Amino acid sequence: MTQCLNPECLQINPEEAEYCQDCGAQLLLADRYRALRILGKGGFGRTFLAVDQSKSSNNSCVIKQFLPDIKSKKGLRKAAELFKREAMRLNELGKHNQIPELLAFFNQESRQYLIQEFIDGEDLLKELQRKGVFSEQQIRELLNDMLAVLGFVHDNHVIHRDIKPENIIRRRADKKLVLVDFGAAKEAESGRDPSVTGTIIGSAAYIPPEQAVGKPQFASDLYSLGATCLHLLTNIEPTELFDVAEGEWIWREYLEDNDISYELSRVLDKLVEGATKRRFQTVEEVLQSLSGRGLAPTIRKAKGNAVSRHSKASNRGQSATVANKKISPKNLDLKIAEYVFLTLKPNDSLIINKKSPLKKFQHNGKAKYITIDLGKGVTMDLIGIPGGKYLMGSPKDEPERASDEGPQHQVTIRPFLMGKYPVTQAQWQAIMKKNPARFTDEPENPVEKVSWFDCLDFCDRLSEKLGRAFRLPTEAEWEYAARAKSTTPFFCGETITTELANYNGEYTYGIELEGEYRHKTTKVGSFSPNRFGLYDIHGNVAEWCEDSWHDDYQEAPRNGEPWSDDNSSEKVLRGGSWLHLPGSCRSSQRLSSAGNSKSDAFGFRIASSV
Repeated sequence: MTQCLNPECLQINPEEAEYCQDCGAQLLLADRYRALRILGKGGFGRTFLAVDQSKSSNNSCVIKQFLPDIKSKKGLRKAAELFKREAMRLNELGKHNQIPELLAFFNQESRQYLIQEFIDGEDLLKELQRKGVFSEQQIRELLNDMLAVLGFVHDNHVIHRDIKPENIIRRRADKKLVLVDFGAAKEAESGRDPSVTGTIIGSAAYIPPEQAVGKPQFASDLYSLGATCLHLLTNIEPTELFDVAEGEWIWREYLEDNDISYELSRVLDKLVEGATKRRFQTVEEVLQSLSGRGLAPTIRKAKGNAVSRHSKASNRGQSATVANKKISPKNLDLKIAEYVFLTLKPNDSLIINKKSPLKKFQHNGKAKYITIDLGKGVTMDLIGIPGGKYLMGSPKDEPERASDEGPQHQVTIRPFLMGKYPVTQAQWQAIMKKNPARFTDEPENPVEKVSWFDCLDFCDRLSEKLGRAFRLPTEAEWEYAARAKSTTPFFCGETITTELANYNGEYTYGIELEGEYRHKTTKVGSFSPNRFGLYDIHGNVAEWCEDSWHDDYQEAPRNGEPWSDDNSSEKVLRGGSWLHLPGSCRSSQRLSSAGNSKSDAFGFRIASSV
């Protein structure tokens, strides 16, 4: 069959017809391209599936007919310019295997036509509708595929300006993703005045703020790619994934049984940053972060939905019968733990301009502890933390110090109990009857992928089971226990090594040598404890605290109590993790994330008042 191209006719004709039997219009374009059927219609015209009859194999192709639904002369001129520009862009870029090739561009019967390579496949919106939401692995594959294409496009000084699921086709032959529809593409103008506003083009749900006011940049395509990923992860349009009132993305709230690693979530967050300067600037930056070599120097403070979705009772996480019930010291079955802890000092034989292994010093320590029985052979040890006073926060000259670590202020801490280790997967399963963790090769690894609310639920159930009140430590308690009477960045001294903690050892803090990057959690207790007998304080998993997030310590309580804010959705984590750089594992380092966030870098340990 042959499709008539006359917009007023569109009659279906016999396969070999040369002229339309209804309107008499010529059916072949340039005496070789025969339209078979309509593929779609947009604001600028129609697209047709066609064949090139000059080829012996009748190769399939696509006819794009310029037929804008625009009345004004100015609008028509602009549309014609964009149509011509698409042909120019395809001519420049179509040499890439994942961009359709331009076959021809001409006028016939007072209408413009563009002929391009036909991509046999399905666009990602249709794939989403047919198969459901994408997994993390699929999103990573999408990013790697599309970033390679965008790198080529940007190297040719072109901004696509309309990246969205409909414009990415999975080619049937090799499953590669192909970027289509360069009708909105624009050449990047070097030296262009950023205050000059251009034409606003693109699909509203996917374009960044600067493009919405006619000032697109290369980073604008990266934003659109990130918004596309969020749509595919949630099956929700990006406009519904952004809380306009709060000015923040809430896409995590719409993840249903679709766990996303902390590493990838950080990449996605930075792709869709509204402020251009805080967004990825180049394809290379995104690829580095995807490979684990980027984003490390800065901790992402993730956003999420408001705490108000939960009742105050569930926020507190304590049942009414045990919430205020302290453990009496007289009734504690206290035992004594003896251990060796290590500290580090520079090597006296340090060669100028070269790093050498640090000197390790062994010290003997003792601590009181109790063991609680969780059933079926699973137990949990809590160390008795003595009361005292300390300076909370970091001094202004501490390397990698952030403004949220100050001002330093004296805090008085009452004695309390704190988990010897982060809560393990075996302990979590004993209480919660399931294991949400990603790294499940060892039951004595810390549990991760638990939200702040999940941790409160654990404490609530544990309290009911044992008739004693257990909770998350306050932020002040956590730092006091982590420092263990030290005033240095780490309990072991001015720096740390991967022999003492599990963090990203490809980076260093101070004078230590590069170490191991394990890319996962490790069994609790694998490294030296601190002076109080607490293990895994630095690294392994970042630990939830009871407090709400505050940007600094102005007006912070000085008695060790939690600093709560019912209007804040963000909670505090401390200690860094296997994923973080060593500087992020310092005793004073703070991280915030939404209370419902789940990450394979987030865990917790419990506390109890005495």
